[in-house]
Amino acid sequence: MRRRDDATAEDVTVDGRRVRVVRSRGPATTRTILLVHGIGMSHRYLRRLHTELARTESVVSIDLPGFGGTPKPGEDLDVPAMAAAIAGLLDRLGLQDVVAVGHSMGSQWVVELAIQRPDLITHVVAMGPVVDDRHRTAFAQARALALDTFGETPRANWLVLSDYVRCGIPWYTRQLRHMLAYPLEDRVRLLSLPLLVLRGARDPVAGGAWCRRLAAAAPDAAVAEIPGGFHVVQDRAPRDAADAITAFVAARTPPVPGVRR
Repeated sequence: MRRRDDATAEDVTVDGRRVRVVRSRGPATTRTILLVHGIGMSHRYLRRLHTELARTESVVSIDLPGFGGTPKPGEDLDVPAMAAAIAGLLDRLGLQDVVAVGHSMGSQWVVELAIQRPDLITHVVAMGPVVDDRHRTAFAQARALALDTFGETPRANWLVLSDYVRCGIPWYTRQLRHMLAYPLEDRVRLLSLPLLVLRGARDPVAGGAWCRRLAAAAPDAAVAEIPGGFHVVQDRAPRDAADAITAFVAARTPPVPGVRR
């Protein structure tokens, strides 16, 4: 199936779990940018970012098992298990040199993926990362998310609401438990790859102090803020988000011997 923006979409089954893969093939290069949604969400709220990145890069967006209308897995999947499922998908697709970009809870999945399989990943981007270690309760996260709706566009709020409905309360609740338990600030210490912490400057979910603490904990990290952006910054300002990602990757990519820049 081909979408209007020339991306192809297909459902891929790996280890008995179905994952939706939306793919745009860019220039003849081995690098691929992987976009991973957050809790309750799907690739739809990453579509504008996908389109911007696909102007110059190969891009893959996915809907993980249980999200975006894909079947709910028969077993529970915590953060390490979901990261392993993503790694299995990358192996199945034959992808290498992957820039792993995760939004919200997706930041947990891509960090864990990079820890488990650094052979597949070259850079990690945690966009609007959760969960702030000083506000690690369901109530605090719900309050911040509710506050965020006042700053988001009607389009972004509709995408979030409709995807939450498709996800359903039972699967969302199970994943919320794993999201709150995952110590992202400790796990980034184990990264052997460059990390970009990217946030909207007005994001109440991924606050500035939290993002700076997260970057400080990682061996090689940077923080970038997009002015005026809230939690779903990639939908409001896709070009700015794409520019921040590509600039970070370019700055943290070693030069190829014998190639002039």
